[in-house]
Amino acid sequence: MNCCRLLPLYFVLLNGVALLASEPPNIVHIIVDDLGWNDVGFHNRKISTPVIDELAKESVVLERFYVTPICSPTRAGVLTGRYPFRFGIWGGVVSPDKRHGLPPAEQTTPELLQQGGYQNRGLFGKWHLGLSSTRFHPLKHGFTHFVGHYNGAIDYFSRHRHGELDWHTNYESRMEKGYLTDLIGRAAVEFIDNQSKSSPFYMFVAFNAPHSPLQAKRADLNDYGFVPTADLAPNTVRRLARRENAPSYGMRGRGNTIRQTFSAMVSALDRNVGDILEALNRKEFAQNTIVIFHSDNGADPKHGGDNQPLRGNKFTTWEGGVRVVAMIRWPRKIAGGRTVKTVASYVDLLPTLLAAAGQELPTNLDGINLLPMLTDDRSVAERVILLGDDTAVSNRWKLKAGQFYDLLNDPTEISPVTDPPLAVSRLLRTELARFTDFVGPKTETSLPLPKQWPPREWKLPEEPRSKN
Repeated sequence: MNCCRLLPLYFVLLNGVALLASEPPNIVHIIVDDLGWNDVGFHNRKISTPVIDELAKESVVLERFYVTPICSPTRAGVLTGRYPFRFGIWGGVVSPDKRHGLPPAEQTTPELLQQGGYQNRGLFGKWHLGLSSTRFHPLKHGFTHFVGHYNGAIDYFSRHRHGELDWHTNYESRMEKGYLTDLIGRAAVEFIDNQSKSSPFYMFVAFNAPHSPLQAKRADLNDYGFVPTADLAPNTVRRLARRENAPSYGMRGRGNTIRQTFSAMVSALDRNVGDILEALNRKEFAQNTIVIFHSDNGADPKHGGDNQPLRGNKFTTWEGGVRVVAMIRWPRKIAGGRTVKTVASYVDLLPTLLAAAGQELPTNLDGINLLPMLTDDRSVAERVILLGDDTAVSNRWKLKAGQFYDLLNDPTEISPVTDPPLAVSRLLRTELARFTDFVGPKTETSLPLPKQWPPREWKLPEEPRSKN
């Protein structure tokens, strides 16, 4: 028998990486909301994240992982492997009264993985990529199962947004009691428990935590020494006394109470990540499961987050707004316990996952396959990542608002460099000039706003999917 004929049955060679094609990995992609650089225990001992800390020890930590400075564009780029300004998701989130969303014509990770035999593809938690009609629903973008909320910033206890329930299973409202972070974690664990080894599965677990509103469970608040005092508005203290779990005090809190509540929310997040990882162990999936963990953008200090020592915060393209905690674990293929300082980005995750699954990469991607770097410590070619219309970053240099920063020697962006190397200046300016050429129109629904706004229980109006 010709040995070459056996090759397709066992291996594929994709972008220089030999992978087992007969047993593609399960994928658990955990994306959290507004988690700052200094909001994990292995960066800051004052906050407790034992699960995330242990996951980092077992993973390749991406020290220079970049996202966009706000929520919806990051999620759109993660799911498509393309810069979201190409299709109109830029400059703001896809808020409830907007008519646009993730275009049906864009191929997403779950749609592409379906072609590779991933039969079960679940989204748990926050969507935030269009809710003006079912045209933008997760189930129209390749997911087979959805438990979560369409909006951002929903109430952690009531799951209401603008006075209406926003908690769903697939297209239907889901009536359920509990704390939002726990419910997302529970739904993800239930999905894992229902899987078998007959088919690989894909999960996108999008925790709303620790995004505002600032709402934490009483037990987690106690761990950080939270005591309701005169620092809080009187009506808030009364509500705290009435309810088993502490509700939000929003921007009315003063002193250390905001940071304490934020930290308590991170602890609940950490615990639920642990439940997901334990479910993988219990089902004996862990060895051949890729686990990705990162934030969608930097923290907002007004709501308790901390990006120190990085400059800036959410909404900005300073490092504190776009460089986030990130890690990838795949025990079967990737040696953990390492840190990679080469730049990587949110648009790299789709091509990396497709390569790991042994699939051919689409030709229209902005991201690259990171597996050579992750598996063999091979450095990737010098590249530039666009972070906005005025910001681009490479392995060492950053161009922001016309000024250059040497991130190797000045990672906190204190002192701009007036005379960068000519080759660096040309490269970053040339790449940044491409931004305008990339910008594309929004894809909007043809349906007007419903007469009742917001719609009852966020029931989305029906609109057929179109590839136009």
